[in-house]
Amino acid sequence: MRRRPAIQQAFDEARFGATRSLNVREPMLSGAEAVRRAEGWLRTKQVEQAGEVLVITGRGNNSPGQVGVVRDEIHKLLGRLRRAGVVAAMSEHTSGSFAVTLAPLRALFDAPARSRDGHQGRQRHPTPRYPGSLAGLTPETLARLRQLASVTLESLGFAVVDDTYVQAEMERAFTLLTRAGGHQLSEASLCAAIERALLEHEDLDG
Repeated sequence: MRRRPAIQQAFDEARFGATRSLNVREPMLSGAEAVRRAEGWLRTKQVEQAGEVLVITGRGNNSPGQVGVVRDEIHKLLGRLRRAGVVAAMSEHTSGSFAVTLAPLRALFDAPARSRDGHQGRQRHPTPRYPGSLAGLTPETLARLRQLASVTLESLGFAVVDDTYVQAEMERAFTLLTRAGGHQLSEASLCAAIERALLEHEDLDG
């Protein structure tokens, strides 16, 4: 495996740091596994507000036919995540890596529903009760999640927001944030992510 030149690696470490770089260039790593790792990592970094990150794929010189399978799959993934509100911009950093600018958290909620969860449009008849996934949250967390849901719906052009839609958006926001932060996301981390998203909406309005 050809290693990155020491000078390039030093520049990358200075620009991105160890915590904002992901290497999926392992010899035995399949394209599907590289995508799984990269998607989970990028969604987590968005919640952490990491800003610009580096994804190292390699050029594929050791792949059959010297076709960079991992590189191509990661490039497709970045395109999907851009439509889903996770990635704001991406560019080829080197022939074997991508520089990725992560979108603000509010973009995750503003993305079209079919880009976020694979379905066109919003749920027309949501349940009027909190679903089970929200039942264990404290009243304080539920209140902030409700506020985020209301702000998101208003930003999408809902002049009058019915409570059933707010509850459906609360569930959607909870699902997006827990998926981004990992299924073991603590309630404290969830609250912090909600607060960051609310601040981004305030900054946008201001």
